[in-house]
Amino acid sequence: MNPLRIGNFSGFYGDRFDALREMLTGGEVDVLTGDYLAELTMLILGRDRLKDPSAGYARTFLRQLEDCLGLARERGVRIVTNAGGLNPAGLAARIRELADRLGVPARVAHVEGDDLTAAHPGTLAAHAYLGGFGIAACLRAGADVVVTGRVTDAALVTGPAAARFGWRPADHDRLAGAVVAGHVLECGTQATGGNYAFFGEGDVRRPGFPLAEIHADGSSVITKHPGTGGFVDVGTVTAQLLYETGGARYAGPDVTARLDTVRLSQDGPDRVRIEGVRGEAPPPTLKTGLNRLGGFRNEVVFVLTGLDIEAKAALVREQLSDALAKAPPREVRWELVRTDRADADTEETASALLRLVVRDPDQQVVGRALSGAAVELALASYPGFHVLSPPGKGAPYGVFEDVYVPHGAVDHVAVLHDGRRVPVPPPQETRPLDAVPSPPLPAPLPPGPTRRAPLGLVVGARSGDKGGNANVGLWARTDDAWRWLAHTVTTDTFRQLLPETRELPVTRHPLPNLRALNFVVEGILGDGVAAQARFDPQAKALGEWLRSRHLDIPETLL
Repeated sequence: MNPLRIGNFSGFYGDRFDALREMLTGGEVDVLTGDYLAELTMLILGRDRLKDPSAGYARTFLRQLEDCLGLARERGVRIVTNAGGLNPAGLAARIRELADRLGVPARVAHVEGDDLTAAHPGTLAAHAYLGGFGIAACLRAGADVVVTGRVTDAALVTGPAAARFGWRPADHDRLAGAVVAGHVLECGTQATGGNYAFFGEGDVRRPGFPLAEIHADGSSVITKHPGTGGFVDVGTVTAQLLYETGGARYAGPDVTARLDTVRLSQDGPDRVRIEGVRGEAPPPTLKTGLNRLGGFRNEVVFVLTGLDIEAKAALVREQLSDALAKAPPREVRWELVRTDRADADTEETASALLRLVVRDPDQQVVGRALSGAAVELALASYPGFHVLSPPGKGAPYGVFEDVYVPHGAVDHVAVLHDGRRVPVPPPQETRPLDAVPSPPLPAPLPPGPTRRAPLGLVVGARSGDKGGNANVGLWARTDDAWRWLAHTVTTDTFRQLLPETRELPVTRHPLPNLRALNFVVEGILGDGVAAQARFDPQAKALGEWLRSRHLDIPETLL
């Protein structure tokens, strides 16, 4: 049987608008998937729905489809997307209206059952992460476009693969292979050189979007359309595999994929083969993301120029603290960022930034009170007083947490293009998610001369967020570098290199097949990205910070 060619055209809400057309015209493809949802996106859509109950989906996708629906039907390409967000039925109805207006015969189906908001009072949105078998049911019934709400990102790939090859829930190894391929595709151009540690090794000015050739046994080849930018190699695929993952067991609603069994090999230019993936029965519960409004936040950034930076910062802190004492915000956070240089030849490089962030349930406390207090200092504070921009009235921020519910708590339903409703039963077999015993490590490198140098000269990294936690994946590109990495970067070393993690729980997960270590840092992101608790709220650059830190590295690796 020929492989199923599944491409991606969106990795987030706001991705490259013309990617759908690029993927339809750039080469052969059977199914195109668009991933629009993230924890922050669900909050944004929830606020949209507060203003308009008929909203709650990714409007961008509808505009993309207006341009490309006829082309997709002409080429026989099916489209599967989670752009339905909080309102998949509403988006499906709009697509049908669009198809009628364009005169394009398109069968549109959707998947529902993820919305558990009513069961979680006080939340703006509460949605379980569904699997791919609802998508599969829609495709088997002949749908041309399938719209979902909150499914796992990989479900956009496992659903079409299960429909094409007739996989059943007990086909754990095959499903796990598709989950791994789906995880590689889900973030679009991150698999083709985007955000890649060694980006200088190819032309990544405009990376092409990835696609997977999936085989009936669950193995796959990751590639891209000919002539598109970027590149696909074992490194780019490894980086994406480590993104936003944790230990060896990568759990989902359909299957738990064993990341410690993944084998990668270069299969030609811009082609990476994924094989050997083993799967296990999924956990007995479904992850459910809860989004709620946490209150209001405001910030102001003071620019401190030239001499006496510390004294200037102390002065404005004292002045603002006195002004805010009448109605102190629940949370006040100051950060002094020393971007200044001595004897600088531009004013900007002679300046440091002092950032004040306040949070409170009452918008007035962080709004006019802060704005007035900051502006009133304009002629009464440190020399050279100015701010990057005046503070506003205070903006709402969100809080994310995940909870777990039994599979039976959701009514997973495929709503077919003809209106029929097909229930999707929960998996008959489940398995608790136990930790995998630590695997044996390779022999350490023999002693030899070392040189103090940045870790990133020999190690790649990719980092990301999961709620309030962050992960940092490190991988080596040679066996000798892996031998050194595996024995050198312990959890203690990790904490020393990244002082912000010293008081936080850090877990190290070795993945020898990938020559990788995955570190999970609990709580570093507070209440999640929407709360913006730190400078880098999604931990996107945490790995690059780690790569910039210096260690004693064997000269043989340099």
